Amino acid sequence: MHAPSETQDEPPSTHAHGARTQDAHGAGHGLASKYRRDPDALLTRLRRIEGQVRGLQRMVEEDRYCVDILVQLAAVRAALDEVGLALLADHTRGCVADALRSGDGEAAIEELLGAVRRFVR
Repeated sequence: MHAPSETQDEPPSTHAHGARTQDAHGAGHGLASKYRRDPDALLTRLRRIEGQVRGLQRMVEEDRYCVDILVQLAAVRAALDEVGLALLADHTRGCVADALRSGDGEAAIEELLGAVRRFVR
């Protein structure tokens, strides 16, 4: 699984501190700690959000009351924010902490700050 900012057309990115995270099978990805150990937890949350989005689509198709749609839209945004915050926390505790211990902390901090900037927009 690639970091959220990557697209299928782009090559996998390398962390600013020079190391891609890899799972037990050698597959590189941008997920750290909890989700690296248990990607199913992330996938479960994302599938739940996907279901909420489908529910929003049905609400629009059924011409439901606008305020009801807005309430559900806010719930989807909140769920996505929770996933993003969990990923930021895991990245900080995993990749950034490792980089600090190995002497590559400044680059990892800059990368983290960039990720936070993109996340809060």
